[in-house]
Amino acid sequence: MQDDPIPSITFPNGTEVPALGQGTWAMGEDAGHASAEIESLKAGIDLGMTLIDTAEMYGDGGAEEIVGQAIRGRRDEVFIVSKVYPWNASLNGTIEACERSLERLGADRIDLYLLHWRGNYPLTETVAAFEILKASGKIGAWGVSNFDTDDMEELLRVPDGTNVAANQVLYNLSRRGIEFDLLPWCQNRGIPVMAYSPIEQGNILHHPELIRIAKAYQATPAQLALAFLLERDGVIVIPKTSNAERAAENRDCVSLDITDDDWDALDVAFPPPTKKKPLEML
Repeated sequence: MQDDPIPSITFPNGTEVPALGQGTWAMGEDAGHASAEIESLKAGIDLGMTLIDTAEMYGDGGAEEIVGQAIRGRRDEVFIVSKVYPWNASLNGTIEACERSLERLGADRIDLYLLHWRGNYPLTETVAAFEILKASGKIGAWGVSNFDTDDMEELLRVPDGTNVAANQVLYNLSRRGIEFDLLPWCQNRGIPVMAYSPIEQGNILHHPELIRIAKAYQATPAQLALAFLLERDGVIVIPKTSNAERAAENRDCVSLDITDDDWDALDVAFPPPTKKKPLEML
């Protein structure tokens, strides 16, 4: 495939990032895989997938350490996203969790810091902590993850809640519920949506229609599934791989030019929602 540029997404604060990044869920859990994980992330950075998503939850901090090794000496080339556990999301707890993440990353700032999902701490408290971290330069912006439309509306009502920069949710061909209300809600407000598990952890890749259409473009089912998400306005896609060759394969998805007829065929195979569905999570 030709080396087409990766489309970009602009956050509310004006920061521009590639719409195709890299995930790290399940990295940092096995020392025997660390070298491959680091090399895969480095290869992705070289290919322009400079947004890297991680969390204190992944590998109990191990994924952040993997990211830290992958970006050593090239911190300014990448855009780091990390997340705080909901049970750490008190005023002081959020700040302390961020400090620990920074230490594991070997970095002086996290570009986008997310609340991983809603917990028992009031949003007012977590947002206040995010704003303190932002004012101190330890984070560039903050956002949320696994927030449904009503959660987002509540967030916008708290002090400084309108500063939310992104919402990361489960979104792929087999999980299209957000298209009914949450995705357009975010699009209308200029809040990017980050799509995690974009190939449903591989579970959709054996679907016969996905395979049939992908073959017509000499592409893989994974590339077609990623291209589907990149077609959506304001969506950032974060596939995870520990294989440098697969990272290059993911990168090539941006060069696919799918016909309207084939998009329609995918809609038949993976129907969009016709009514509100509860937000799905993994």
